Amino acid sequence: MASHSSGSILPHRVAQFIEATNAGDLSRLLEIFAADSIVNDQLQQWRGLAELSKWAARDVIGQQLSLRPTHCIRHYGHCVVAAHADGNFDKRGLPDPLEVLLYFTLAEDKIVQLIILRDRSGTSPFDASLRSSA
Repeated sequence: MASHSSGSILPHRVAQFIEATNAGDLSRLLEIFAADSIVNDQLQQWRGLAELSKWAARDVIGQQLSLRPTHCIRHYGHCVVAAHADGNFDKRGLPDPLEVLLYFTLAEDKIVQLIILRDRSGTSPFDASLRSSA
């Protein structure tokens, strides 16, 4: 387990995902995923390492994505991370900071599913009762 800035604990593989993303390390990023993983990024889906490699090369590494986690909760076997996202992507019309929610599903020490959505709620990512369950 690894810590992040809010003091909550990130699961090891989730911390590795964020570290590899921020380092721009494609091979390290792909090692974290299961061979048949599914990623849904802003309502576009990729399945399997070949498709994930194209997605990550273009949308993560290619856009120099950086993530700064602000909160993490465990919820029924899933890990939900709220993070500020930055990078070399078109930011017109986006809030600053851009808040995203990353929904991780882990199995057999790998990420098997990742759903990434922009948080448009305009409220704190998690209320105090959820934060305490991290």
